[in-house]
Amino acid sequence: MVKHNNIIPNIHCKKKYCESSRGPLKVKLSLNQAGKKKSRRLARAAKAAAIAPRPLQLLRPAVQCPTQRYSAKTRLGKGFTLEELKAAGLTARYARTVGIAVDHRRTNKCAESLAKNVARLEEYKSKLIVFPKKRLSKVKNGDSSREECKAATQFSGTILPLAKPAHEIVMEDVPEQEVSAYTQMRVAKQETRIAGYRKSVANRKE
Repeated sequence: MVKHNNIIPNIHCKKKYCESSRGPLKVKLSLNQAGKKKSRRLARAAKAAAIAPRPLQLLRPAVQCPTQRYSAKTRLGKGFTLEELKAAGLTARYARTVGIAVDHRRTNKCAESLAKNVARLEEYKSKLIVFPKKRLSKVKNGDSSREECKAATQFSGTILPLAKPAHEIVMEDVPEQEVSAYTQMRVAKQETRIAGYRKSVANRKE
């Protein structure tokens, strides 16, 4: 028990027990990292083959990071708002069927973000290939042609990734100077150090 005005001990010394371990200290070890990595890769490949030629990932909106510290950075959000889908001529129910993520809780705070995400939706619609519900059925309104469906391939990676602005560095020739700035700094430092000595010598001569 704690005596006097001291802190109450609240340390968490937990032990992970494993029945297969031996010895007095039974700690569970995670030695299956390589196997889990392989199983996850195979699961992704199986999912991609099951939904082919549909891509694995969904189209995400461009949003600003929260808090004042990171609000200047742009990242991919969870889903498009209902207002953005309406401006692009889509419904939430139809957007989910063509690989567009929808977030009904997010709202638009400014017109710039609304226009930016509507432009993303328009670009995605221009590149979208919509297969008919039945492969042998007739091509209906909104579906792509048979030639486009035959030439379609499964897209891998992030859909419409955010383009980072590239800052170009211009290298200019540095003109040669007769007097070195480093030499001037060293001379000025030395003059400052011996200024008092020179003043004292001048006083003695007087």
